[in-house]
Parts: sequence; C-alpha cells; structure tokens
Amino acid sequence: MTWGRDTDEHEARDQLVAFTEAGGTLLDTAAGYGNGASEELIGSLLGDVVGRDDVVLATKAGISGTRGGGRAYDVSRGHLLRTLDASLRRLGVEHVDLWQVHIWSDDVPLEETLTALDLAVTSGRASYVGISNYSGWQTAQAATWQRAVPGRAVLASTQVEYSLLSRHVEHEVLPACAALGLGVLPWSPLGRGVLTGKYRSGTPSDSRAASRHFASFVGTYLTDRSAGIVEAVARAAEGLGWTPLEVALVWVRDRPGVTAPIVGARTAAQLQGALSVEDLTLPAEIVDALDDVSGPDLA
Repeated sequence: MTWGRDTDEHEARDQLVAFTEAGGTLLDTAAGYGNGASEELIGSLLGDVVGRDDVVLATKAGISGTRGGGRAYDVSRGHLLRTLDASLRRLGVEHVDLWQVHIWSDDVPLEETLTALDLAVTSGRASYVGISNYSGWQTAQAATWQRAVPGRAVLASTQVEYSLLSRHVEHEVLPACAALGLGVLPWSPLGRGVLTGKYRSGTPSDSRAASRHFASFVGTYLTDRSAGIVEAVARAAEGLGWTPLEVALVWVRDRPGVTAPIVGARTAAQLQGALSVEDLTLPAEIVDALDDVSGPDLA
C-alpha cells in the first residue's frame, strides 16, 4: 500500500528479495495505492528481482485518489475495466492472477460490477477474481450471483480487515466464505501496526501514526480497549519468548477460513519479523486467552 510513496524503490527491492527468498509468492496491490505508484514500482521490479511466473500477482480496482487528497469510489463496469487496463500497463504484464473489486457501492447495480469480473476473465486479463471489504450479506449475494449462471467467473476470494483488534468479520463474513468456498485474505492482521506494541508508550516519530497519510487510520485503534488487548499480546509474547508481532500474526493466520494474511511492512526489517512465523503455532491456552480478551468486539 505504501510502495511508491512512503516506501521507495530501494526499500521495496530489499523487501521483495527477502520475501521471495523466504518462499513468499503473493504480491497484493491496488490501482488506488499511491494513485498507481505502487503498481508502477512492482512493475519495475518484475523480471528483475523476481520472475513474473514466480509470483501470484493481485491487484484491485474501484477506489482512486482525488486531486484534493480524498478518495473516489466507482465500481461501474466501464470504470473497472479501464482501471484494469491501466493496472496492466503499470505492472507491465498481460494479465494478473487475481483481480478484486476494492469496495462495495450502492451507486452501481451489483450485476453490472460483477459483469466486469466476467469480462476480465474471459478476455484473459485476469485468471481469477475476488472482492474486498464486502459485508456478509454482500459477500453471499455476490458469490451466489456468480454461481447462479454457468460460465460466470466464480469468486475465488475476499479481502477483509481481520485481527485481534477487529473481529467483526466473524459474525457473517467468515461463515459466508466458508459456505460459498471463498478464500479469506485478511488485511491489517497486525491491527494497523498497533498489535506490534510500538504504541504502548507513545507514538514513535517514524511510525505510520505520526504520518499525515495514516494518522487517523492508525488512531482508530489507539483506544483503551485496544491497549488492553495489546498488553495481553505482549504478555503472551513474553511467556513464549516471541515478539508481539509473531503472536498477533500467528493468531490470525490460523483462524478458520483464513488463506493468508496480507502483511504491509514499511521496511525489510519489519518484513523479516513477519516472515519468522512460518513454523510457529500458538498453544491452545494462549489462543483461548486472546479470544477472551478480544471477544467484546463481537458483541
């Protein structure tokens, strides 16, 4: 999300090298990340740092930046397909492996939005398609619509925020995905960075919470309730000899229905911390304790 803006080419290169050397494959971006800067940077690294066929390349369409610094939403068929073509040019590829609608909108009929996904697949511009930030009923409606008519592009996945600080998707989204066969790609699995414990004693000057772009985004979780969950994560980490990042990431990775959490590291050092969880498993009693302390979000 920050590549091409807060993360420059050299840092991105270091991250991509570390990621692929550790066996990582999924690169997730969006047309709206840095108004295309993220896709351009990834495109400049493909074929150089890593081969195109060695990664699963995913992007999204439907959200774009405005001149005033705000965000615009458009999931009409024409806009989505034009955005996809622009994404392919920036990425320097003929197709993406996964193309996702970035957001739900009441302003466009769902069937029109989903037709864009069908056209993306039949034209060879996308191998698979998915959705992002849909509620439970929206997920079920979209997935059912695609399954109802033979030949439509069946939804493969959804991206939703999911962490110990944000468990609302357990109400309806995860059950809908389980029933309809969608993979779940959680974004912000570290609670927008708060679960790493970096904000326990204030806001570091080099953190996202201190930046103009992300202050309000991170600030949502700088609350008393979140602080209690962070302390529980920190205690668990201390007892296990892990880092808070490892505890929080393993928790969400191993939740029922989760395919793979999407980690948005700013630096290679942060990414290395996330890559260390591959062989870690939380003890059942720790999982129960973390479920307990974070459970009120489900009420």
